[in-house]
Amino acid sequence: MSDSSQTRILIVDDDPGMRQTVAMLLASKGYEIATAEDGFDALLQMKKRLPEVIVSDLNMPQMSGFEFLSVVRRRFPRVSVIAMSGAYHSGDAAPGGVIADAFYSKGQSSPEALLHMVAHLSPTGAAHAVDHEREPAPVWIPRNGQDSHGMPYVLLNCSDCLRSFPLSVATEGIQTIEETPCPFCLNTVQYVIDLSSSIASLRPEAEITPIASGPMRGAQV
Repeated sequence: MSDSSQTRILIVDDDPGMRQTVAMLLASKGYEIATAEDGFDALLQMKKRLPEVIVSDLNMPQMSGFEFLSVVRRRFPRVSVIAMSGAYHSGDAAPGGVIADAFYSKGQSSPEALLHMVAHLSPTGAAHAVDHEREPAPVWIPRNGQDSHGMPYVLLNCSDCLRSFPLSVATEGIQTIEETPCPFCLNTVQYVIDLSSSIASLRPEAEITPIASGPMRGAQV
């Protein structure tokens, strides 16, 4: 187990009460704590200093936790991540899966379970980085609006040829990992549509460029 006093934990949750509760729990074990009220706030803080571990809620306004964790995985592969939510009993039950190293179920898992996850992940960031880079995550993207026929669409960027192209969204069903060929170079683009977000919620930090296809690392406890 690593020295907790040398481990910085970033807690991301739009619920002030939950942020404070988790912060107090982890601080009691000697961890250095930082908090953020949403994904944008967290990304701004991470520009100045990276944490070793992130504990992030999934259901947040502005930028959902799904989208935030996708950005973290691509930009900061050395950072270990624990996703948490009261809406799902496990990471596998979440729509589209969770791009995280562990999953903490609010209201169903004990505080000791969260402490165990943090203690396990703290010393393994470098090792996880290798796996994270080998197994890139699909990008969570918001709907951009509706076309002239009233059909919802998203705007994808091919990671191979870097050209943008619109893609109609034919269903409002459960979020799942989707694939589509780039119409210009036929490279396969893998993505997940975040039905809870719209293009209006995006800022430059969101970085919505999709990656080439590859397996998604699921949440593990």
